[in-house]
Amino acid sequence: MVNRVIECCGALIYSLSTKRYLFLLRDHSTYAGTWGLAGGKIESGETTKDTLARELEEELGQTVHYKKIVPLEKFTSENQEFIYHTYFIVVESEFVPQLNHEHRGYTWVSIADHPRPLHPGVWRTFNTPGVIEKIKTVEATLSSSH
Repeated sequence: MVNRVIECCGALIYSLSTKRYLFLLRDHSTYAGTWGLAGGKIESGETTKDTLARELEEELGQTVHYKKIVPLEKFTSENQEFIYHTYFIVVESEFVPQLNHEHRGYTWVSIADHPRPLHPGVWRTFNTPGVIEKIKTVEATLSSSH
């Protein structure tokens, strides 16, 4: 039997003008009522950037024009059957997403004031050693270059 690896990616979207992040309230059957990121499954032949562009457009109802994209984390499950790439995406300013059926709300907040409960995958990312420090480093780099 061949193991099928499921590979996905998502975006922690950061507004340069307000220094806040976009979180989405899930309405999908899996983890409904938790706050997460836009993203989804990488389809055959897609790169992670292709997937991000497609998923952001599907879930936010618009093309997201970003200034910068930084790989934040790559999570691989213990059984090696699930891989999730998280990216830090910088946009110039906040926007109003036109949510699809997967989400029922959104908020722009500071990372310290993130909404709760978090989707378990986002919670794990935020509690992985070094991830919050990397986020703060990227923020600091952006502040010093602006």
